[in-house]
This record gives sequence, C-alpha cells and structure tokens, in this order.
Amino acid sequence: MDFLAGEILAFDKPYRMTSFQLVARVRYLLCRHLGVKKLKVGHAGTLDPLATGVEIVCTGRATKQIEALQLHEKEYLAGLRLGATTPSFDLEHPIDATFPTEHISREMIEEVLHRFEGNILQVPPVFSACKIAGDRACDLARKGRDVTLAAKRIHIEKIEIVQYDMPDVILRVTCGKGTYIRALARDIGEALGCGAHLTSLRRTRVGDVRVERCHQLEDFPEWLSSLAPSKSSAALSEEKPA
Repeated sequence: MDFLAGEILAFDKPYRMTSFQLVARVRYLLCRHLGVKKLKVGHAGTLDPLATGVEIVCTGRATKQIEALQLHEKEYLAGLRLGATTPSFDLEHPIDATFPTEHISREMIEEVLHRFEGNILQVPPVFSACKIAGDRACDLARKGRDVTLAAKRIHIEKIEIVQYDMPDVILRVTCGKGTYIRALARDIGEALGCGAHLTSLRRTRVGDVRVERCHQLEDFPEWLSSLAPSKSSAALSEEKPA
C-alpha cells in the first residue's frame, strides 16, 4: 500500500474517542511506519464520541475523495430509551425529564417511524459540530449561550425495529449524508408523546464497507508491520543519508 500517494482505510471507531482523535492516532502510526514527519490524513464523516463503528479514513491524495465518500449511504443500529430525555439527546448529559410510556405500543412506534422515511427536514442537535458564525454549536451551548439551528433537508431510506423491549427499542436506520441519529431519537420521542434519547449508536455500514471488515485501532500497528514497504516509503529510505 502507498499511504503517501493515497489510500482509503476503514476503522471501527472506539467508544468515547472522537473522529479527530482517531485520525490523529492513525496519522501518528502511519508517520512512524513510513519514517516521515508529516502525512495528510482525514476522515469522511464525523461520528459522535459515544458512537462506534465505521469511520472512513483517507491518506495522501485520497483525501480529495472525502467529499464523494461522505455522500455514500450509511446504516446505523440505534438504541433508544423511550420516556426520558436529555439535553444532548444521548448519554453525554443526564436525564432532565421523564414521561409515561404506558400508552406506547409496537404498532404505534412502527407507524411513527414511517413518517420519518424519505426526504424530511431535521433540526440538528444543539450539542453538535454545526457552525454558527465560525463557532461550533456545542461549544456555544456548553458556555450557556442560546443556540438556534436551522432545519436541514436529509434523506432517510428506511427505519425498522430490530429489538423491542419497552422502554428500550433498537432501530436499524439507513440514511444519507447529514442525518443526526440523536436528533432522530428526539423527533421520534416527540412524535410518540413520551420523549426519547439514544443509549447506544453503532455505524454498521458506509457504502459497501461493513463494520466487520474494518480495522481495529489496537491491531493497526501490527497490521502495518506486516506490510511490505511501498515504493514511496522505500524511496524515502534510500534518500536518507547513511
């Protein structure tokens, strides 16, 4: 593989690691492997720190493909807790309100889920990386500032129940670029009249890349050491003075 010329790698992002931290770690490991000080590395779609799963990482000239890769269809497994809300719509913040769920049935949930399939408008979470006049919305929210985000048009191909054990439900969501699953959990809870938040989120697919085929970050150094030197890295070694 030629990481300097450009490669596309897929990782199973660990829990509580940001996408930026994953890229930084991969860049460090690749630079050490190649014996270089700098290498262009980027990711094709942010995952929340509390989410795991497929994170596409591009190196070298392959970073020019990031915008196209972001357009690929994505699939998630999302755990929802009905009857309780949090400010961030996930477990980053504690529960701030609870509501009864006795009126909720599986049939009601399935009917509501169909409303969110197709082209819809979605307001991103306040605790997100969306920019407001150059500042991230989440940074402003954590400072106690009032944050208002405009709704964005997104596409959700399909939502289905994978596991039903009230008040917990696991959904499989197939969607396009820009979809916030935390916001989807919020909107489903509001539509059901009971509130909801995410308890887990795993991105299981990006395009044709499934999580089962992804690198585990802890195994990546060993995988790198098993590779034959690329032409670029070999050339760099020959250029080093004796």
